[in-house]
Formats: sequence, structure tokens, C-alpha cells
Amino acid sequence: MMLSGDPDSGSILVVDDEEDIRQLLGQLLTMEGYEVMVAESGSNALTCLRANPQAVRLILLDLMMPGMNGWQFRTEQLKDPALAAIPAVVMTGAGLKAEDMKALGSCEVLFKPVNVDTLFERIKRYVPG
Repeated sequence: MMLSGDPDSGSILVVDDEEDIRQLLGQLLTMEGYEVMVAESGSNALTCLRANPQAVRLILLDLMMPGMNGWQFRTEQLKDPALAAIPAVVMTGAGLKAEDMKALGSCEVLFKPVNVDTLFERIKRYVPG
């Protein structure tokens, strides 16, 4: 699903199984001028990315989702040369150990509840506003 925004500022893919979170993040990001795509699962996110890998400049990823979770998504993303370079910011309520971080590959982690200012600070590292 695509939400409106300024396509020149870069697309952000929000991957979360909770509709309220997808809608809230989509609205916040769109108000900041970003083009936003949303996916409710890791498998839907992969389908979206593979359809047009150049469209996404950053992935905001929940780890705990039914079906293909965030861990499985990252494994598949990193195996695909067309997708591996797209940065991810993981948003989770779970505690992570060093080995968990290594399994996620090179990405940033924000712990829920996520502070909006911190979220935008991280986003702007990858997609200038």
C-alpha cells in the first residue's frame, strides 16, 4: 500500500503487523514529506521490495510479526543482492542480545515505545527530509 508524500524526499517502507502502528507511522512520515509504503508482514514487504527495489530508501521493521517475522525478513533481504543494501531501522519491544544484533545484520534498533524525535533523527540519517 502506498501513502502520499513527496517522492523526491525518498520512500520509506513501514513493516509492522499492527494496523494502528502502520497508520500512525504512515501519517507522521507523510506529514514530514516522505513517500511511504506499508506492509503488514515480512513476506508482503519482500514482495513490495522485489517489485521495485529502487523505490525504497529505508525500511522501518518490526521484529515480532506472525508469518514471516522481522528476523526472517532480514535474512531474506540480506541474501538478495538487489535488496541487501537497503538500510533498516528495527523497532522492537523485545530485548536483544549481541548475537541477536549480529543476526539482524547492520541495522539500527529502536526500542518501543519509540520516541518520535529519535525516530526522525534516525530516518534523516538515511533519507534527508
